[in-house]
Amino acid sequence: MAGHDAGAPGRRTRRIAMGVEYDGGAYSGWQLQHHADTVQARLEVAVGRVAAAPVRVHCAGRTDAGVHATGQVVHFDTQASRSSRSWVLGANSNLPDDIAVRWAQEVAPDFHARFSATGRHYRYLILCRPTRSALWRGRAVWTHKTLHLARMRTAGSLLVGRHDFTSFRALACQAKSPVRTLRYLRLGRRGELLTLEVGADGFLHHMVRNIAGVLMAIGSGEASIQWAAELLAVRNRAFGGVTAPPHGLYLAGVDYPAHFQLPPLGDAAGPPVL
Repeated sequence: MAGHDAGAPGRRTRRIAMGVEYDGGAYSGWQLQHHADTVQARLEVAVGRVAAAPVRVHCAGRTDAGVHATGQVVHFDTQASRSSRSWVLGANSNLPDDIAVRWAQEVAPDFHARFSATGRHYRYLILCRPTRSALWRGRAVWTHKTLHLARMRTAGSLLVGRHDFTSFRALACQAKSPVRTLRYLRLGRRGELLTLEVGADGFLHHMVRNIAGVLMAIGSGEASIQWAAELLAVRNRAFGGVTAPPHGLYLAGVDYPAHFQLPPLGDAAGPPVL
């Protein structure tokens, strides 16, 4: 991008938002780390080349190692003047195949990808069949057990609403409050693939994966339906179930106030279903 006067005196600072999707299998999560490859590091390098200057990219939700995204939202500040098309095509030409920018647009200076968000949506994919899959490896969690959808739906309905989710968060979770409002929890099945979709005003660390682990135990008959409510009541992670693996989890979308005029949530349901 030689020749661009990104840092010329008098140029105003712009805030740019982007929608990003990625396969997290090759990365040690979103956040920058020393001696580890991360999504943030890759994106900052790619966007910085388009801006012809270093940038710091902020995200809506920091995903763990192995977790994917179809609806991640990020923002960064820059003095570079580029069209939305140039930001998208330029970034994508500098990104590996497993990370892609879907859209970009200038936003108001008070927009923040994380702190302006009013809700987040996740999807968890579970492949239920006797044998492992070569195609869904790293994209869905495989179980050979039969999972009964009706049991899981009944248990899941007990979690919807405003609750203390202490039993469903990681021990290392740094959130000040364990109280969250789970706005919906949907379970569906298409062939051998079972999908768990959840939306909330916010999520605790490992909250979705812990919900998935609990519902899988209930669906297989290893635990009672009422166990979901009992875990909410006990407010103790030590009594919780196994944390489901990361590679079944997708950050599917983020909600923002309408006045920011971001693109619609779109395919918040997650990746294509075979």
